[in-house]
Amino acid sequence: MHNRSHSNILLRLSAILLFSMAGVFIVDQNIKTLFVEGFRYYTDCIDLILVYNKGVAFSMFAFLADYLKYIQLVLVTGVMAYVFFLRKLCYAMPAGILLGGAFSNIYDRFVHEGVVDMVYWHCGFNFAVFNFADVMIDLAVVWILVLNLKPQLCKS
Repeated sequence: MHNRSHSNILLRLSAILLFSMAGVFIVDQNIKTLFVEGFRYYTDCIDLILVYNKGVAFSMFAFLADYLKYIQLVLVTGVMAYVFFLRKLCYAMPAGILLGGAFSNIYDRFVHEGVVDMVYWHCGFNFAVFNFADVMIDLAVVWILVLNLKPQLCKS
């Protein structure tokens, strides 16, 4: 009985992780394709433009150049392995969202030699240019922090 419930949890964890990861990846790549193919839009507060970010947040670590994508790939693979090690279903969706965004940005580094960013906030102050995957990663990190700060929310 124990083995069946153990494999059932792993199967459910895998399905939730895979579908949430694929969903974010597909949506993000489709949005990015619009901008790579020429879409632009300008307003007083937010411009939708095309920028290739060679670093990570705020272009940090751009000096790592080509090594950055491999370092990120190892880190993200480690996160995925850790989620399977935990075997807690409550982490499957936020981890899938985080991994979908992370893999999408890493994919950009292989295909475009930089992450495709497009949302430029400049209303009141200039903010970094970011993308859908970045927003999903931030959402997932907050979700995971809440689960860690409120363990009663995570029953499995």
